[in-house]
Amino acid sequence: MKIFRGFHHPQVAPACALTIGNFDGVHRGHQAMLALLNNEAEHRGVQSCVLTFEPHPRDYFAGLHRRPELAPARIGTLRDKLSELARCGVQQTVVLPFNERLARQSPQAFIKDVVVRGLGARYLLVGDDFRFGSQRAGDYAMLDAAGPAHGFEVARMNSYEVHGLRVSSTAVREALGAGDMQEAARLLGRPYAISGHVVHGRKLGRQLGRSAASGAHQDGFRTLNLRFAHWKPAASGIFAVLVHGLHDRPLHGVANLGVRPSLDPRDANGGRVLLETHCLDWPAHLGAEGAYGKIIRVELLHKLHDELKYDSLAALTAGIAKDCEDARAYFASTQHAETRRQTTRDRI
Repeated sequence: MKIFRGFHHPQVAPACALTIGNFDGVHRGHQAMLALLNNEAEHRGVQSCVLTFEPHPRDYFAGLHRRPELAPARIGTLRDKLSELARCGVQQTVVLPFNERLARQSPQAFIKDVVVRGLGARYLLVGDDFRFGSQRAGDYAMLDAAGPAHGFEVARMNSYEVHGLRVSSTAVREALGAGDMQEAARLLGRPYAISGHVVHGRKLGRQLGRSAASGAHQDGFRTLNLRFAHWKPAASGIFAVLVHGLHDRPLHGVANLGVRPSLDPRDANGGRVLLETHCLDWPAHLGAEGAYGKIIRVELLHKLHDELKYDSLAALTAGIAKDCEDARAYFASTQHAETRRQTTRDRI
């Protein structure tokens, strides 16, 4: 998939089948829309194209009015959104900066400057609640009326439902906020995951637990740190996770997604949302430093509890050790349940 910041690039396809939206999470409703878009693009012999925005328009207006509560919790990072769009077969994605100029642009100007001149849309697919332009004055009826004059066809896709529930980014955010990872996975069509480059931290984790009498944590609680670029993630807390990208099989782990309330301002990532993942069995071939810079994907499968603030490093060590025990118990229970299901299928 080709990715462009803005559409003023000679490599942007001269004609496309286009859809427009934030696509936060790229959930099952988005996936159904993208499948239809790809089909229409192939039928017309043009590229399939997604136009999305960064920051999220509601982020922009929350900052403009100094009301952070108006900003939506973010399901995924831009990296993960682009990765999922590519996985869905989209051929081209244009990331348009949402700024004052775009916020003030009239719907008519948006159609002419962006949809027609900028992206050469021959087909435009939008959701049933799509609005655009200054004051959100543009809607499907306006697009449908403008299409014949500008040479593009317009289609609208109704809401996508699973067992009577409308699938939306809002529904995914609610599931993640409640810690219901199974419901989030059902809406997304896959386990909720965060990916990125492993970055350096304070290296505090490897110091924790070294003095434990049992010797179980002689190497401490080494963590893989991923930055979550947005300040307001939809999920937070402590999770049992699977780590992809370090080994020939997924690795069991326990992870903290949040702002690490037990650490001090000297934290190298202080003030940033971080996903800190401890592999329950560290891959020996990586050594102490071998994971830095690698791109990994962490699936958050089961929430153990919210973030906690510990009064001392000893208490933090004990808390992490308990989280590791609980994560191991979770994976043991899921493995046992899967074994029982397999045995039942074999008998049938």
